[in-house]
Amino acid sequence: MIAFPCAKINLGLNIVGVRDDGYHNLETVFYPIPIQDALEIRTMSEDFPSEVPCDIKVTGATVEGDEADNLVVRAYHLIAADYDIPRVHAHLYKHIPSQAGLGGGSSDGAFMIRLLDERYRLNLGNSEMERYAARLGADCPFFISAEPSYADGIGTHLMPADTPQGNLVGYWVAVVKPPVAISTKAAYAQIVPKQPAECCRDIVREPIATWRGRLVNDFEEPAFAQHPELAAIKERLYNAGALYASMTGSGSAFYGIFGQEPRLDGQFPGCFLETVRL
Repeated sequence: MIAFPCAKINLGLNIVGVRDDGYHNLETVFYPIPIQDALEIRTMSEDFPSEVPCDIKVTGATVEGDEADNLVVRAYHLIAADYDIPRVHAHLYKHIPSQAGLGGGSSDGAFMIRLLDERYRLNLGNSEMERYAARLGADCPFFISAEPSYADGIGTHLMPADTPQGNLVGYWVAVVKPPVAISTKAAYAQIVPKQPAECCRDIVREPIATWRGRLVNDFEEPAFAQHPELAAIKERLYNAGALYASMTGSGSAFYGIFGQEPRLDGQFPGCFLETVRL
């Protein structure tokens, strides 16, 4: 059985407070985009001499870290702790760039929960799957339904999000990921939480042409101070005709929203670049 974990972009991202547990409260709109990994699972034969109940093969783009700590494997162990499911082989093909703010790893983990639920008829339901996903990471629950969502708290409290005319269908999104790694922990340490002048949920209900200068990602300022080349990427997206451009998550990927298919060949050398229609 195969699924295609999708990426997400953040339409605004504001850090509004620090919690007693050390986590940060935020406000953002998660929006799914059709840049995808591929995840396949197969039931492992009882005779197969695997030392682990979920073995994983990762191909495609380079992924850093221990495979045993992969969110796909962690998702398997969460479900297997509560349900009698067989051992599985997992094959993850990575296309979504890592360390980008696109949620690729979180999506992989959430889609593993979805695959296990469907394949082994666990009948968990979205709410229960979201509770499991929250144990993997703050943005993982979003990927259970992967519908445009306003999120607050640490990102696990989700509500439907309104966008112009209900969605962004028909617009083009260009994603640019430079070869820059940004530590999420370090990025949070450089932000002074504050309540934004306008909530991102309200801004995205208005026409996209009004977003520039109002819909803000708080991680941009410290990222630009440390990596000035990132500001140039955002500016090039606007120069290419983007109606709105922003960093997504804590970076280092940027996206531009266009009314028609943009022509960006050669403008972002050395970067991951993909353009998709919503």
